[in-house]
Amino acid sequence: MKSCLIVIDAQESFRHRPYFTDTDLPAYLDAQNALIEGCTARGVPVVRVLHSDGPEVADNPFALASGHVRPLQGLAPFAGPGFTKSRHSALVGTGLDVWLTQQGIQRIIVSGIRTEQCCETTARHASDLGWEVDYALDATLTWDMVQPDGRPLRAADIRARTATVLHGRFAHVTTARQALARLAPAA
Repeated sequence: MKSCLIVIDAQESFRHRPYFTDTDLPAYLDAQNALIEGCTARGVPVVRVLHSDGPEVADNPFALASGHVRPLQGLAPFAGPGFTKSRHSALVGTGLDVWLTQQGIQRIIVSGIRTEQCCETTARHASDLGWEVDYALDATLTWDMVQPDGRPLRAADIRARTATVLHGRFAHVTTARQALARLAPAA
């Protein structure tokens, strides 16, 4: 089965948000980089998707004018097509869906930032469009949030919730290592 790794929103913009902490960043980068390097070694295409939206002004970290819409420091370099999105799903308005179809991709591996937002949305959307989806949970990153009632929601709980709602319905939830093991051996 022809596969493709999608690295979603792994960009410097997040370092400029008030919720950013580097607590889980090293573990995320280890898993994300292992996935990038493993896919590259197997000849599996790796696609970069960056997020840009909001006012096009320098103090908006998701505006191109900010200079922060660029790969996250510490991310392994890779060659491959790149797309820029302005919606949660990497498949809306980017042309990525067309590219995947033209390449004969049947399975995508979802990774990147944020676990419960753009990564989860892309996984659900891709599944609905007919792609088989591997969701490499440890190769996604998120941060603590505050629930509407004011209670904290820890990043670990967000990851657990995302895994629960995706697995067996929209995706096969895996680790980076398991996603690599599901690929065809290197040629």
